[in-house]
Amino acid sequence: MDLKQLEYFVHVVDLGSFSRAARVLGVAQPAISRQVRSLEVDVRQSLLVRNGRGATPTEAGKRLLLHARGILQQVERARHDIDESRGASVGKVVVGLPPTLARHLTLPIVREFRHYHPRASLSIVEGLSSTILDMLADGRVDVGLVYNPSPSPAIEARTLLEEPLCLVGARKKGNEPRNVRLRDLPRFPLLIPSRPHAIRRLVETRLASLGLSPQVAMEIDAVPAILELVAEGHGFAVLSPRALHDAAMAQRLHSRTIIQPQLKSALAIVASAQRPSTPLQQATIAMIEALTRSALAPM
Repeated sequence: MDLKQLEYFVHVVDLGSFSRAARVLGVAQPAISRQVRSLEVDVRQSLLVRNGRGATPTEAGKRLLLHARGILQQVERARHDIDESRGASVGKVVVGLPPTLARHLTLPIVREFRHYHPRASLSIVEGLSSTILDMLADGRVDVGLVYNPSPSPAIEARTLLEEPLCLVGARKKGNEPRNVRLRDLPRFPLLIPSRPHAIRRLVETRLASLGLSPQVAMEIDAVPAILELVAEGHGFAVLSPRALHDAAMAQRLHSRTIIQPQLKSALAIVASAQRPSTPLQQATIAMIEALTRSALAPM
């Protein structure tokens, strides 16, 4: 197989048809068909299901797609790394951010990047921590911010800060407790994200160490929706104080710090340990570290 075969194959999958790939690439459709067919001959498997509506990848095609994306992106990184020997930062960096952080960090990251690297390009994608780690593994993301990453030889992770988690409930009249013990958490019906969300995994792991498990009332994967439901009295949530601070309905909510022991969520910056890092990526990592520590300093 060669790079052109992989490039054409990725475009056909992404665009869903040979004709659309031909228009985007500016190449005759028969030429693309020949290259993809040659690729199928090389790997001795059908990679696409062709029909009147377009083309979709077979199971073998889906597996090759992950490799093809990584190969093409690594070749692009190599070219940009060589170009950087001329002195100016060039190339592209893809940064993954969780939605709760994207609203705080996207604008300052873009401003800083454009100021110091005007000839380079930046792409920012949003996703849960587990999604960002998957994208990092297959080369779709270069740098990411994730919560509570599990140790892995495939990634380099550095913790930037830790935040105590709290139990959030609807505000009631009168004085309310300021703390709740970790072992008492199963008494509260939780509105909590589904697995493998970082907070869900952390809560279950820490309670399991005490021989306990959470009482899951509902699985909700959107923090604003969780807070709205909590404010209406449908249950409780385990979140960072920052989520409460940013919420429009903060006055309707009350938080209790989880103690004995304190439950903390760690935010880490991650990069691949299996692919060489370019100077541009290293500069971007340093920039994101500084901006994150500044923007998310303890309240």
